[in-house]
Amino acid sequence: MLAIVLVSCSHHHETEIHEGHEAVKIQFAAYSNEFELFAEADPFVAGQPSNILSHFSHLPSFKALEKGSMTIRMAVNGKETTQTLDKPTRKGIFSFNLTPETSGKGQIIFDILTDTGTFQVIVPEITVFGGEEEARHAEESAVLSKTNTTVFTKEQSWKIDFATGLPSKEPFGQVIKTTAQILPAPGEEMILTAKTNGIVLLTTNYVLEGDSVSKGQLLFSISGNGLAEDDASVRFTETKNNFEKAVSDYERMKELSKEKIVSGKELLEAKNKYDNSKAIFDNLNENFSLKGQNVTSPMTGIVKQLFVQSGTYVEAGQSLLTITQNKTLVLHAEVSQKYIPILGSIHSANIRTLPNNQIYTLEQLHGKVLSYGKITNSDNYLIPVNLQIDNLGGFVAGGFVEIYLKTLTQSQALTVLTTALLEDQGNFFVFVQVTPELFEKREVKIGATNGVKTEILNGISAYERIVTKGAILVKLAQATGSLDAHSGHVH
Repeated sequence: MLAIVLVSCSHHHETEIHEGHEAVKIQFAAYSNEFELFAEADPFVAGQPSNILSHFSHLPSFKALEKGSMTIRMAVNGKETTQTLDKPTRKGIFSFNLTPETSGKGQIIFDILTDTGTFQVIVPEITVFGGEEEARHAEESAVLSKTNTTVFTKEQSWKIDFATGLPSKEPFGQVIKTTAQILPAPGEEMILTAKTNGIVLLTTNYVLEGDSVSKGQLLFSISGNGLAEDDASVRFTETKNNFEKAVSDYERMKELSKEKIVSGKELLEAKNKYDNSKAIFDNLNENFSLKGQNVTSPMTGIVKQLFVQSGTYVEAGQSLLTITQNKTLVLHAEVSQKYIPILGSIHSANIRTLPNNQIYTLEQLHGKVLSYGKITNSDNYLIPVNLQIDNLGGFVAGGFVEIYLKTLTQSQALTVLTTALLEDQGNFFVFVQVTPELFEKREVKIGATNGVKTEILNGISAYERIVTKGAILVKLAQATGSLDAHSGHVH
């Protein structure tokens, strides 16, 4: 199991006096794939009991471990001291008491048993001192600096949307920020038109914009009843009668042909009339009835726009309504000509919805780059860029989104989640974790951003863990300046 360990020592804790000195607590943190451990303990001295107050948070949610049993094992020079707790002492907190048997270097192993399985968190290096004086001198030489720091306890972080993480070292090319219009993809939208003149008649009480319809569903009819000319029902009746007569003539000719009463030429002519009248009748019968044209939905989708109402007179070719599937969409953006040299290297994008400020990656929406313009025209000097996405985020055709077009690059950059950044009078800063309960406010210089991550030019290193969610509340805690650094802890 991978364990990333941060060890911090000698943080002044409570104002207990022991032999003329303040009581000292050592602090250590460890991370596995499933848990964050933050522990405070009395200095480990051989033969003396030490309390180890252990805070466990689930990853990646950083919420308290509320259920489960746990065994702590301290192994030093081949000797092991253990203790098992059947449940947390408090929500997320396990309070252990161990008495090391011998001094030296060792490790602490936490074996965790929950409903979802067994897990392990390891602190790979701890020191057990031979006596109190040795312990005190060692701890006093490693006192943490509290300059520009803020205490934010685990109990506080468990109550909010909070997380920490390491910066990333990754390729980070030039980003083009722009706005895109949401359009239906080709084939995703159809306009139904009238095939005859007539009056629109609803087949149900109403058809409304936004209604869901299924393929083949009858929406309304167009009737020519009462019209002086081009009455579709009259034409349908005429065609039906002609077809029925052609059927009768052809059947009669076939019988007479068997008895050699009619010639083959006459039979062929009867069959030709039958085939022609059948083709005309089938075509009308598919879309028309005695009531007129039957308007059915050609696909399953949503009524996007309705152009007519019941009782409206329409002519052949006139638009009736638009049906859209709203499953696949096109994002149409326009960018400045200065980006022409890098448009060919666009490989992905981040999309931010304007109403709720939600961000999606192009990959999350199963999207792709469709095209980008190579030339301009006299009407528009901007360059079009088109992306295709699946509508997995409740996008509405006709609306707008903010997009960050990402280009390929070979250069590496240090990046952090944009949610980690806070702005103060035009300057940007992050909270760097000193311990999981102590954070240093650090100014950083930022570069480009793609909406999800932002490039950091200087201010932090790739090995410093920072607050990625909840930074604003850490800032508020710093502003109050009145928090008890250890409120809620159990000793």
